[in-house]
Amino acid sequence: MPSWKERGRAFLFAFETDTWLAFLRVGLGLQLAAYVLSLAGSWNYFLAGAGAGLVSREVSEALVSTESRLIPRIGWLVRAGGSIGLDEETVLLAAWITLLLAAILLIVGFLSRLAAIAGWFLHLCAAKSGGLLSYGVDNFMTIGLFYLMWSPLPDRYALDAMWRKGRLKDPRMLGFFRRLLQLHLCVIYFFGGLTKCLGSGWWDGSNLWRALTRPPFDVLAPELIVNFAAFLPVIGISIWVIEMTYPIFIWLRRTRWLWLALICAMHVGIGLTMGMHLFALIMIVLNLAAFGPPFRTRQPEKAAAPLTAVA
Repeated sequence: MPSWKERGRAFLFAFETDTWLAFLRVGLGLQLAAYVLSLAGSWNYFLAGAGAGLVSREVSEALVSTESRLIPRIGWLVRAGGSIGLDEETVLLAAWITLLLAAILLIVGFLSRLAAIAGWFLHLCAAKSGGLLSYGVDNFMTIGLFYLMWSPLPDRYALDAMWRKGRLKDPRMLGFFRRLLQLHLCVIYFFGGLTKCLGSGWWDGSNLWRALTRPPFDVLAPELIVNFAAFLPVIGISIWVIEMTYPIFIWLRRTRWLWLALICAMHVGIGLTMGMHLFALIMIVLNLAAFGPPFRTRQPEKAAAPLTAVA
């Protein structure tokens, strides 16, 4: 019988292909492109300094500084641009264009790691400098891009792989980074479900009622919500049950696809009923990359060599 150390090593460094990594790369590229394009008309208004934006960027950055002075922010870029004679508007435009370019490069797989690093850094700058107006989607985009930039890129489907033929990827490292993402999602869903379970609002449906009727998330007509008000407690309880049991049933072979379908359906519902399309997209991308096909929990019985070719 293998020791607990051997079992732990086999679990953390399970053999994996790079299909999940390709899905994560393309999915995050599409997510980043949708994020940037959705802010095309309000980027400067969202991130401009005092007197030019909706909420002064300096306010958000002052709050960020109380946490750590090392957290990236747009103010760094503005000051760097000012040192070479660029005004704030030009720097913000350059940041927007660079983010869009990073998204396109991720989608096609050209300069994948550089694009992932640039996308993570600039998105984090924007999310922190606009922190008073950001929400959960920004946190999960940061998480996804962080995993992507450290993962063993490029995958075999990227353009980068065309001129890197012959280079080998360790399937155990591919498995390690996927396993980290899987465990991270399990922690997020478990504590998210536990928090909902401890509050009465998810038992009686009042939290759902407030979420569906409060601007700017009031996409559905109020009379429609009233007609289905009796089902809100059932839906609320179902949501926290699905989330809280996610770390159990997502690993079991017989229930994995059901729970993956349930969690994705839940996020589709959030996107359609509350207009949170970007949030729904990032959560579906992360879940399918982590637990979608191909998924293995064991090493292949016949592994003649520890390394496999990228392409």
